[in-house]
This record gives sequence, structure tokens and C-alpha cells, in this order.
Amino acid sequence: MKAGIVGLPNVGKSTLFNCLSNAKAQSANFPFCTIEPNIGVVNVPDPRIASLEGLVNPERVVPATVEIVDIAGLVKGASKGEGLGNQFLGNIRETDAILHVLRCFDNDNIVHVNGSVDPLRDKDIIDMELQLKDLETVEKKLEKVKRTAKTGNKVAQKEAAVLDIIKLHLESGAPVRSLELSEDDYTAFVKPLQCITAKPVMYVCNVDEKAAVSGNSYVDQVKQAVASENAEVLVLAVATEAEINELDDFEERQLFLKDIGLEEPGSAKLIRSAYKLLKLQTYFTAGVKEVRAWTIPIGSLAPEAAGVIHTDFEKGFIRAEVIAYNDYVEFGSEAKVKEAGKMRVEGKNYTIKDGDVVHFLFNV
Repeated sequence: MKAGIVGLPNVGKSTLFNCLSNAKAQSANFPFCTIEPNIGVVNVPDPRIASLEGLVNPERVVPATVEIVDIAGLVKGASKGEGLGNQFLGNIRETDAILHVLRCFDNDNIVHVNGSVDPLRDKDIIDMELQLKDLETVEKKLEKVKRTAKTGNKVAQKEAAVLDIIKLHLESGAPVRSLELSEDDYTAFVKPLQCITAKPVMYVCNVDEKAAVSGNSYVDQVKQAVASENAEVLVLAVATEAEINELDDFEERQLFLKDIGLEEPGSAKLIRSAYKLLKLQTYFTAGVKEVRAWTIPIGSLAPEAAGVIHTDFEKGFIRAEVIAYNDYVEFGSEAKVKEAGKMRVEGKNYTIKDGDVVHFLFNV
């Protein structure tokens, strides 16, 4: 599961990527600094795994991770191949969610590809290019389906009707994700299209240090503009986060954060938000060899969760022994949880909850 960082050239995407992944992608004050996408595997900040580590004292600890992709900057005309448009759109199609970076700070020393700072204009440029690419996809599909529909094929007629709705929606300047359709129609006719604007999105407002806590007028404009999109808006002082990241001493980092009014790095909040945007959650396994956070889609059944560890666990699933995270912390050990009668035995229809500490029994 991957979240792609997108935006116009030179808005801070690669600097943000470096903050998140410490991969040190090239970042510089000119457009198209990123050409090939950079991919980083980022640990998801989660204090629960540290608590389990303290209780179990394992040989090693493995946190949950999410993939972050830094994608080349897009310009007006990308849907027609301008700039690095075709490459950009191909890369973003391969991601599962979008982190859309918007420049929300003034600085004459950092050039803007369009000559001035206007996050709403920047957002509209990218939205338009993504919508035009999706429109092209829908129109090609619609042309084929309508030919089949003319033969009297009922399924094709239904699909053509849905595609017409999507086409009109995109032509109105709205993303596919805001389209209201039945779950059956969405699964049958929309999902196979792999529309870019169907992906969940988070807008990352890149601000200067003084706006890191409360934002600024640019941020207010963005929040107002996306209110109907059901999208999250996150405020992040990317350059400041980069400076904090350069500090080796933990206490120095905490003092820096305290000075600007933050309790934790904004990048940590962004990673957790991206994890939720991808509709992921965490369950744990805890033993003396290893305490590990496992990443699964929200709503996963116990055998599916077991399959993340090994396919044999899913194939031969017998049952799951489950402890709620809060119970594990309250009683302090697996043995004491059992004594208190708080360990549950669950079958194959159990839906794993975020934070469950699980032991799977299987037989192949």
C-alpha cells in the first residue's frame, strides 16, 4: 500500500519526502528536480509498540510501515503530455492514496513555477489535469461499452448509464471520489477504471515556521475550498521539519519543537494520517523473540490477518487467541491476562480490531 506525494514543481515535495523517510531525495530550488519517483518505507509512529516492548522485553521490535512515493512535479497540460505529465500520471496511478502538497508560504528566494503563491490556483491546476486524464479513460471505455449496449446487452446498458454519470461528474470539475453511487455499481463499473481522482486525498499545506501551529490565510483558503471533498487538511512547516530532522540529539529536537509550539513532529502526524488514509490498521504479536506490528486493511478477518504473517497461517487457520491492547497493558503480561479471563478465543469470522495482540493457531 503506497501513498504518493504530488504537487506542482518546487512546492516542497522532496523535502517532505526526506523528512518522512530520511532517504535524502534530491531537493533543490528549481522545477523538475525529481524525475524518477523516490520510494521510502516509513515507520508508523505508535507508542503502543514501545509499551509492549517494555512489558515483554523482546530480542527485537518491528514497527508497522507504510510506503511513501515522491513523484515528479506536474504542470498545466500534463494530461496531454506536457512536462513530465505522462510519467507523473502513470506513477500516481500506481499509488493507493494521494498526499497533495500545496505551497502556503511567501518567500521571494524560492521560485514558484507560476510566478506567485496561490494554493487554490495550484490545487485547481493539478485537479484539472487529473480529471482530464480520468475523463480520457472514461470516454475510451464508454465508446466500447456503448457499442455492446446497442446489441441489447443489459449489463452493458447499465454500465453505459453509470459511465455517462461519471463523465458528466468529471466534466463539472469534480473528482470521482465525490461521486455518490451504490456500492455494487462502484465495485462493478468504477473500480476497474482505476481513476486517479477516485483515490483518497490529504492536502498538506506547506507553511513557514511561524504558521506551523495555527496556519495562515492561505491554509484557511484551502480548508474552505476542500470542505465539500471530505478530505483531510494537514498543516506542516516542511523546511522547519527538515531542520529538526538534521538534529541528532533527541532532547535538542524536543526543545526545537517546544520553541515553535509543537508536541511532536508534524511529520509523525502526517505518517499516521497517511496510514489511516490508506484504510490500514495495526495488530500486534508479542513474544520474547519479537514484538511486531502487522499492517492489515481495516475490516480484515482473522484468517486474512494471519495470512500477512505467512500464507500457511491463513490456509490452515484454526483459531486466534486475542488480547485487547488495553488489557495487556493493564495486567502486564500474557499470563496475567489469562488468569483474569481476558484472553478471547476467536474463530475465522472474527474481525481483527486495531491494537489487538494476537496469537494464531494453524495446521497445514
